[in-house]
Amino acid sequence: MTIVIKNIKKRFEDKEVLKGISFEFERGKINMIIGASGSGKTVLTKCMVRLMEPDEGEVYYDGINILQADSKQLRQIRRKIGMLFQSAALFDSLTVAENVAFPLRMFTRWSEKEIMERVRYCLHRVNLYDVENLYPGELSGGMKKRVGIARAIVFNPTYLFCDEPNSGLDPKTAAVIDDLIKELTEEMNTTTVVISHDIRSVMQIGDKILFLYNGRKEWEGHPSEIRYSDNPHLIEFIETSGVRV
Repeated sequence: MTIVIKNIKKRFEDKEVLKGISFEFERGKINMIIGASGSGKTVLTKCMVRLMEPDEGEVYYDGINILQADSKQLRQIRRKIGMLFQSAALFDSLTVAENVAFPLRMFTRWSEKEIMERVRYCLHRVNLYDVENLYPGELSGGMKKRVGIARAIVFNPTYLFCDEPNSGLDPKTAAVIDDLIKELTEEMNTTTVVISHDIRSVMQIGDKILFLYNGRKEWEGHPSEIRYSDNPHLIEFIETSGVRV
């Protein structure tokens, strides 16, 4: 179950944001989209899940072009997608359990017992216990991210998207989140797509890298190949991060 994008282009008025990007995101691997702010990472991801329509190009989920899918096909594909948003995007007025249960109550006819069993399983899988009745305001940043991950995996997704999962976290907590994403990718055999500017994260858990610069695909490869790259923009991006690779 791969995701393949071909020649994705997107323009906002006179600004060309995506300039013909093609890439294959592989199943069972952490596929990372990296680049500086404004490079096109978020716009590309929104086009990939059809939250935004590209001007040109194709996006295939296991051979089905999501950009040409009818409403039924689109629902079926989106049912297989789990998403962790940068801010975790939890509902402040709902408890932890209600946040994780939200997709199940929206899109299934499961009984309350079935829903709560799944909620507890997902929370325990991300190493959260006895937090069901807490509210997001009572959680640390790392705990919020883990609740967000629990909600993202509640449907046992085939495709997992993570937008800046380490944003706002200290290095130790960021490493915990990285390890969790890696474990879930291997355990669930998901096609995982991670948007990141964190070179430490790239080197620790990345399997396949797409580097964007000014809306273009500048480089792709494995983290172990980054240190041998002669791409000046990639070199600058790494040096600016201050991380030795």
